[in-house]
Amino acid sequence: MSNDALIVDAMRTPTGRGRPSGVLAGVHPVDLLAQALTALIDRSGIDPGTVDDVIMGCVSQAGEQSMTPGRLAWLAAGYPQHVPATTIDRKCGSSQQALHFAAQGILAGAYDIVIAGGIESMSRVPMGSARMGADIYGPTVTSRYAPGIVSQGVAAELVAAKYSISREAQDEYSARSHRLATAAAGVFDREIIPVRTPGGITISRDETPRPDTTVERLAGLAPVFQTPEISSRFPQINWSVTAGNSSQLADSATVVLLMSERKARELGLAPRARVHAMAAVGDDPILMLNAPIPATEKILARSRMRLEEMDHIEINEAFAPVPLAWQSHFNADFEKVNPRGGAIALGHPLGASGTRLMTTMLHALEDNQQRYGLQLMCEAGGMANATIIERL
Repeated sequence: MSNDALIVDAMRTPTGRGRPSGVLAGVHPVDLLAQALTALIDRSGIDPGTVDDVIMGCVSQAGEQSMTPGRLAWLAAGYPQHVPATTIDRKCGSSQQALHFAAQGILAGAYDIVIAGGIESMSRVPMGSARMGADIYGPTVTSRYAPGIVSQGVAAELVAAKYSISREAQDEYSARSHRLATAAAGVFDREIIPVRTPGGITISRDETPRPDTTVERLAGLAPVFQTPEISSRFPQINWSVTAGNSSQLADSATVVLLMSERKARELGLAPRARVHAMAAVGDDPILMLNAPIPATEKILARSRMRLEEMDHIEINEAFAPVPLAWQSHFNADFEKVNPRGGAIALGHPLGASGTRLMTTMLHALEDNQQRYGLQLMCEAGGMANATIIERL
């Protein structure tokens, strides 16, 4: 019997807009994740006491997300306290890395059953909360990377400049994301866990897609990252990144149940996919968002596969230049890329996004009777994760 790492189930909560008025803003992140864990355990029918570990991605580990949220969510769900949990921070790829660590633990024989996923309530724990205005880079890194590491928004502008991506192309791509996500609303029902708010309201659909989004409306938005100081440092920037062609702040929790093949057979559970290959890379921290390109090259070389063999490709839409630059480099079939929309429409709940993409990709592979899926995630600091799964 092989020692494959198998995905038995994957699900996510709806995404709420990451603002105080968002539909999930009233739900504490621990309780949001607890509802996701409860749904996963209930649907699989496994004994929660047999879970070896709970590995959760979370980026803003401050305030209500500062105390190992996976551990607290497990306890909030009423599950056995002997099951441990840990928190992973690989920035936007945190939950994708959590899934990698879970799969690697199974492959190494350290786990039989493990839950990976992520949580981020950006309405309750704003992005950057953990920094509190600190000098996060230090003088040595700052001097090495003159003219200086910039924000991800400015990095998106640098990527757009490097690949000659126009404002019009970014807005067209962003309108596509909203159009596809809106069209997939009913299809998402299979992967979404309804969430009960403290006010007794059940949320079962994503709040983030805007069906009235058009290229013309997006064209009216002003660039948001332009400053005189940055303009003087990077004169090549044309300033085209807006709120409309960037990912949305969002609240969500996502969970994936992984098992060894032996344990799945023992429990009589039918696995839905196999983790076929995993990779992580580092790249230029100033350009920052370019890393999905070398991550793709690395995972294809490692798996000895061709990009043409991928039936479905998920690239996190942190900003429109990210998938557009990737496409410019590989000239892949763009119909395969984010066919149900991406973070521009569905939101980017940081630590939860990796397994959100995985959940959507798994369901799409099943719905379309396809075999291989490739997931890519750009990350702060100039990193990226890549994962290939095989539908079973």
